[in-house]
Amino acid sequence: MRMVDIIEKKKHGEELTKEEIHQVIAGFVSGDVPEYQMSAFMMVIYFKGMTPHEIANLTLEMIHSGDTLDLGKIEGIKVDKHSTGGVGDKTSLAVGPMVAACGVPVAKMSGRGLGHTGGTLDKLESIPGLAISVSEDQFVNQVNTIKLAIVGQTKELDPADKKMYALRDVTGTVDSIPLIASSIMSKKIAAGADAILLDVKYGDGAFMKNVDDARVLAKTMIEIGKHLGRDTRATISNMNQPLGNAIGNSLEVIEAINTLNGQGPEDFTELCFEEGETMLLMAKAAKTREEAHAMLKDAIDSKRALRTFKEMVEAQGGDGSYVEHPEKFPRARFVTEIDSPETGYVKNLEALNLGLVSMKLGGGRRKVDDAIDHQVGLVLHKKVGDPVHEGDSLASVYSNVPLSDALKQDVLDAYAFSKEPVEKPKLIEETLG
Repeated sequence: MRMVDIIEKKKHGEELTKEEIHQVIAGFVSGDVPEYQMSAFMMVIYFKGMTPHEIANLTLEMIHSGDTLDLGKIEGIKVDKHSTGGVGDKTSLAVGPMVAACGVPVAKMSGRGLGHTGGTLDKLESIPGLAISVSEDQFVNQVNTIKLAIVGQTKELDPADKKMYALRDVTGTVDSIPLIASSIMSKKIAAGADAILLDVKYGDGAFMKNVDDARVLAKTMIEIGKHLGRDTRATISNMNQPLGNAIGNSLEVIEAINTLNGQGPEDFTELCFEEGETMLLMAKAAKTREEAHAMLKDAIDSKRALRTFKEMVEAQGGDGSYVEHPEKFPRARFVTEIDSPETGYVKNLEALNLGLVSMKLGGGRRKVDDAIDHQVGLVLHKKVGDPVHEGDSLASVYSNVPLSDALKQDVLDAYAFSKEPVEKPKLIEETLG
């Protein structure tokens, strides 16, 4: 069938066959299907959607568009997690060591950030010497030895997704649930995970702006996982304010280390335990949430989780002393306090605006090839529901140039206040699957 006929078929709402989807993806990767036709195809998907069978077949074709990673040499059920992204989201840096310290292999391939936040790899590279590129043999051996590796992709995994995402970014088709779901799941399955936990975020600082859309996306990805034989579950969490207190690469690593020492912010710690419990259940290392919670708490109280993170850092060439002494991380030249203009309670805190401030300071990327400044960012002292007095510091801003009045105002504008008490927002909506 000609590509134009496939586009016409989908335009009229008909279900595509596995062979037709294969023709589209294989043709696009090989160059036989030009970008203008692929753009039209994805725009039709944006408006017409896809059936569960179509989404599963699309994901499968994307997986097999390149190499796949065989993690069969790693003992036990390999559990991976993926977040749809948000401001201050450093969860993998804490929950990975917590779960690994309970004996469950966490074999994680992560990406770099683009936009208002650094990715997991950018945050890890705040640690001097740490390498995120390792051989497949080293990756397998490291997970077998210390149960944890967080690295960049080691093979040409999922080239279809790379080409499709670049095109989606310039054709207004990024926010299509079938395309988002197949993009995320194809990468995770190509990377060899047995079980996948998804953290699907909603709100101002997230890709999905409301909980209903987040739930649809989560259910779509769970359905893909079931169709392709992977235990897939999803935590739906609130990103209407930043997660934790730290925003920015080294600042977030420090906060993750503090959490592994049992001294993390309440909301961030809550999410780490919720996701860690689910991962232990998926790996069959615990039978109940209560048992899983106790295991994770012991991993922190005994310092096993912290030691596991240090071992991972050193296995990848990093300086483990930074894990034991986070005060060694270089700090930005300037620290500017943003003071509250009034007395009352924090009513609202716009995550996206604060993420954009961090990006403008150098903590994120406007373009793929932008360099990251690992030292810059913000540490929040007041969040939604907190009481505040005029003159109290709302946030400390870390920068390597004097902070401009415009950026100071951006931070202030992210806050809204109330004279009446404000209830702290619910962080975790539900866990599905």
